[in-house]
Amino acid sequence: MRANNMLGVLFSNEHDEKIRELTERRAMGSVPFGGRYRLIDFPLSNMVNSGINKVGVITKNNYQSLMDHLGSGKAWDLSRKREGLFILPPFGDTSSVPNSRVEYLASISRFLHNSREEYIVLSDCDMICNIDYRDVLAFHLEKNADITIVYRLGEIPEESANPTVYTLAPDGRVLEMLINPAIKGTCNHGMSILVMKREKLISMIQDCVSRNMFSFKQDFLQRNIKQYKIYGYEFKGTVQTICSMKSYFASNMLLMDPKVRAELFNPNRPIYTKVRDDMPARYGLGSSVNNSIIADGCVIEGTVEDCVLFRGVKVGKGAKLQNCVIMQDTVIGENCCLSNVVVDKDVHIQDERSLSGSPDYQVYISKGSVV
Repeated sequence: MRANNMLGVLFSNEHDEKIRELTERRAMGSVPFGGRYRLIDFPLSNMVNSGINKVGVITKNNYQSLMDHLGSGKAWDLSRKREGLFILPPFGDTSSVPNSRVEYLASISRFLHNSREEYIVLSDCDMICNIDYRDVLAFHLEKNADITIVYRLGEIPEESANPTVYTLAPDGRVLEMLINPAIKGTCNHGMSILVMKREKLISMIQDCVSRNMFSFKQDFLQRNIKQYKIYGYEFKGTVQTICSMKSYFASNMLLMDPKVRAELFNPNRPIYTKVRDDMPARYGLGSSVNNSIIADGCVIEGTVEDCVLFRGVKVGKGAKLQNCVIMQDTVIGENCCLSNVVVDKDVHIQDERSLSGSPDYQVYISKGSVV
């Protein structure tokens, strides 16, 4: 089975409510991560690395920054005369904007009908991992499944919204599906990734809409467990779930771990992103940097420890940063002291300011603020 027989569909606004601070002016998919990436870079790169050359990105609102980031798809080799990258904005006026995944898929029915690929991969943008969808498709074909969901064996993230837990037979078939259960400890919880035949998806979506059923988990999956052959594919690699500001901060901090970096940024399956031509980071006399990720274009004249600094960040003389995530083009003045702080883009923190949060509750400074 050739890999480019798969169509990719990404939900860029799914779970925006999880981190309202960061998604107030942007879609979940365009939330910055790891010094130079956006969350959508991970599932989109996974699709491209799996040989998928046609990807539709479903949007709902606040997608200006997402469109600016994706552009024509050139960074992912998706700027093509045929196939390539498709931005799928909501159809109709604001009163008719879809509110469920079934409605999202129904609203792009023309895109689905006009596609020629036999199989389709659906994915959210809040799961950070490096997965080969060709392996998932091979499993799907081996089991002769109608639907294959990707799950992870482990503990459910503490602040995960409406997690899905699966009970599986020894051969991997889904026997039971629980939504938001009161379960603690290790279990099979879903990663919001699904593989199935495109025509089957169209048929099931039409059936749900005709019955006025719009819950993807309850009406599309849970209701059909006995009717269809639904299998679970276990992903054993590193997964980071962005479900709160706390998990967003922790996921950025985990990038300091060489093992996590090596698995997420596998050179055989690289994570692509929009290129910004910039000079290398500059370190002034007397500056000190320890266990941090520093992107291109940064100018460091102070002390930085256990931090993630995005492109173009400037840290003034005498400033001390510890356990911080500082986004693009932010300026930190002289003699500032920041600890456990998440700073959005284009912020100016003036000289001798002190901001301190805690490991469990970070201070957040919104985009474009002056402190």
